[in-house]
Amino acid sequence: MGIEEKLPDGVLLASVEKLVNWTRKSSLWPATFGLACCAIEMMTFGAPRFDSARFGMEVFRASPRQADLMIVAGRLSQKMAPVLRQIYDQMAEPKWVLAMGVCASSGGMFNNYAIVQGVDHVVPVDMYLPGCPPRPEMLIDAVLKLHHKIMNEPLGPKRAARLDGQHVELVPSSYKYGR
Repeated sequence: MGIEEKLPDGVLLASVEKLVNWTRKSSLWPATFGLACCAIEMMTFGAPRFDSARFGMEVFRASPRQADLMIVAGRLSQKMAPVLRQIYDQMAEPKWVLAMGVCASSGGMFNNYAIVQGVDHVVPVDMYLPGCPPRPEMLIDAVLKLHHKIMNEPLGPKRAARLDGQHVELVPSSYKYGR
């Protein structure tokens, strides 16, 4: 009934928002931030058997300025928390964070003063991946769910309004523990 019937075959109609979100999800470049045993599983995800290249993620970036996905793999110590926040702040918008493993998600079995009880105390987390350590198949599933989230994100003023007030303030441990 509409314009679709009048167009020749091979013409695709889409909104700019959907097209931009499709390009974002198809070219995620993760920042390398392996902290513990989960990093081995993250490295396996990049190997030929699991082939992260089919998701557009073949390039693990060492520079945060070139990355748009931070995979925090492993336990985060209090000393490493300011470094994690600094790397997160250096990443360009839009950026996403995936907490990989139970230690990154909730501190895991390390319920003590030296380990941050969840990366979400330092940076906002978009996806939690449970397991100790989670298998590469689970990381693939989390990446696919993150792709779904990215595809349904708004752009422009709608995005700014939704993200307003989600900033997490990092308090240095020297202030936190009265040093």
